[in-house]
Amino acid sequence: MRPQERLAGADFLRAMACLLVLVHHLALRLDMRRIPDELAPTANVLRFGNFGVAIFFVLSGFLLARPFWRALDADRAMPSLRHYAIRRAARIAPGFWVAASVGFVLSLTLLALPLTPELALRYISGLLFMSQWHWRTFFPVEANGPLWSIPFEVTSYVLLPGCFLLLFRLPLLRRRPFLARCAWLCVIAVVLLAHMAILSLFALDDVGRGWSYGLQGGAKEWMPKYNPIGFFAVFALGALASGIEILLPARRSCWFDAAALLALAVAGHRLLISPGGSAEAYGWLDIPYGFPVFPLAVATALFSLSHSQYLGGVLDNAPVRYVAKISFGIYIWQEIILTLIQRLDPGSFGASSDNVVSGWLQSCSLAVVLVFLVASLSYYLLERPAIGFANRLTSRPPDRATPFKV
Repeated sequence: MRPQERLAGADFLRAMACLLVLVHHLALRLDMRRIPDELAPTANVLRFGNFGVAIFFVLSGFLLARPFWRALDADRAMPSLRHYAIRRAARIAPGFWVAASVGFVLSLTLLALPLTPELALRYISGLLFMSQWHWRTFFPVEANGPLWSIPFEVTSYVLLPGCFLLLFRLPLLRRRPFLARCAWLCVIAVVLLAHMAILSLFALDDVGRGWSYGLQGGAKEWMPKYNPIGFFAVFALGALASGIEILLPARRSCWFDAAALLALAVAGHRLLISPGGSAEAYGWLDIPYGFPVFPLAVATALFSLSHSQYLGGVLDNAPVRYVAKISFGIYIWQEIILTLIQRLDPGSFGASSDNVVSGWLQSCSLAVVLVFLVASLSYYLLERPAIGFANRLTSRPPDRATPFKV
């Protein structure tokens, strides 16, 4: 997003998303059997940092849908899909490909896995952003589990303009913002129906199912509840919030500060009450991460913070903006670093410490420093050059507008 288009609160939520996921993976390395009883509730809550994935999907839908809504409301041509694709590829592909390749090499070396056709298939399907469609390829590489969500998000990148293309082909929706938002609600309804059909038609057997069978067994346990269509419903809620946000008055108001605080409180409460349920916090229609309460609260916080008088600016401070800037690197490199620490020092994360919590905190401190260092290098040496190249490619208007009329 260009600086002049920056929305207050977006950097804060992006930073919180990547930090929550990092906390989640750190908490998974804490031996829950050895911690004091009084710390168990806090440790259990930390494990639900996986809610950060839902924030990423809502935020992406919110930001990427804005140009489409503005064009539709103004009865202009649909934004260039060529420019859209180039920018999305530049933002995601280079970092993902390098992290996946490093993870693949570590799977063969550090984890000493044999190079089987199935392992190669997982890696190749990941590079092609097609690993999300089957439990065997769900995790592209063994040494970097969190990469599973990137092909899921790429699916949403494809579906978003596809759904808007349908809206642009309906003249009734042009210059009629209310009808256009109602049409998007219909899109969400169709997506949820498709998700329900997937749950019914693609149920999996119990053979080799469960995390005791490794990442592939875990993927078989997650699917079909974890499927790209269900995650697009979360993404589409962010897109709907974006459509509502651009209809709001440009002036800022304290009422939006209050609305943002309430929305953040609801999101936090939904996360805090998750212990005791499934580790994935399945919500309505078995969509993970507290659907729809949590993503709706995040979406409400997004458009409220962007119009808040004080809170958005306070939350988007300099350290938060920096974390948001390198957030993609934090996400794609954290598991590799945590795995390296564990393999090189089997006693890390409190495994060989008399006080498991203090030992875990010491390893966490080292891990966080390394994750931020590698994420910063990833951004400045890999991601930013690719983004700059894409911006130069798309700086001029396309030769012709993207067709949208029948």
